[in-house]
Amino acid sequence: MLQFAQFVVVRAAMAVVTLVIVSFIVFSLMELVPGDCAERYLAFKNTQGSQISVADIEAERVRLGLDKPFLTRWVTWVGNAFQGDFGESCILRLNISRLLGEKFWISLGISMTALAMAYMIALPVGIISATSNNKILNNTLRLVSYLGLALPNFLLALMVMLFSTIMFGNSLTGLFSPEYRDAAWSWPRVVDFLSHAWLPIFILGWSATAFAIQTVRALMSDEIGKLYVTAARARGVSGRRLLWRYPARHALGPIINSLGFDLNRIFNELPVVALILTLTEAGSLLIEALARSNDQQLAGAIIFLLTASIVTLNFFTDVLLALTDPRVRHSIMG
Repeated sequence: MLQFAQFVVVRAAMAVVTLVIVSFIVFSLMELVPGDCAERYLAFKNTQGSQISVADIEAERVRLGLDKPFLTRWVTWVGNAFQGDFGESCILRLNISRLLGEKFWISLGISMTALAMAYMIALPVGIISATSNNKILNNTLRLVSYLGLALPNFLLALMVMLFSTIMFGNSLTGLFSPEYRDAAWSWPRVVDFLSHAWLPIFILGWSATAFAIQTVRALMSDEIGKLYVTAARARGVSGRRLLWRYPARHALGPIINSLGFDLNRIFNELPVVALILTLTEAGSLLIEALARSNDQQLAGAIIFLLTASIVTLNFFTDVLLALTDPRVRHSIMG
């Protein structure tokens, strides 16, 4: 038990170190963008008709603390980031934590739900595909999974929107109806959100499910052919008991390990889907910050929060893997 506790502490420490390293990389990239935050903001104000002088830029630099050394600013930024404070948006001049608010959690919830949906479908379907001798069933499942991998999410989103607009006169865009967009959370608003959120969840889960089916099928096919499964059959173990007790259990290890990667891949696809479906969440804010307003502070905050979510998920999957896989557990316990 003590060794397992040590394992958890070491993994937690590694997660924190990873976040610190990522924060340094993100902050460095923010600094490498031509022109600092003061120059970009005042240049933006200049396009709005304001007359900006060099003295105004220097005063803004001092106000934002940009006159301090790089390491000092990074330590301050990462310290505040771990407390959930990312400062002000460079262009919008709004507190980033308030600006993101529920938007990041909505984005994370959509991505996590799409990931959960993908594996709820992929686990049974992948196992059936790997163990069934029915050629029609296998070929059908392969066709569906290949189609999911070949059809881009943005194209699927456009197809669904076009079909819905033609058939029902509703493009299915947005996450809320107009009357609930700025309202406080309530049960009617939750119901309205769910009536809209299913579409981005379905679109993001489409390719994730196809990828997961291929992964589960490949892992199960590899495990079924191993000697320990043959030995179990020789002892009289068969059917579902054989599948779940031996090959499926051992195949779960790589699947659990890949959850953080899959979450990252789903979130990477979210901004494009968000643009097409006109979603007002962190994915659309990230595109806005990177491609339009050049607001590196806002983009850096979203990337850091995403990384923190993935690192946290990886930490829990490491612990879960140690609990479920005897081989990992024995390597820890000795």
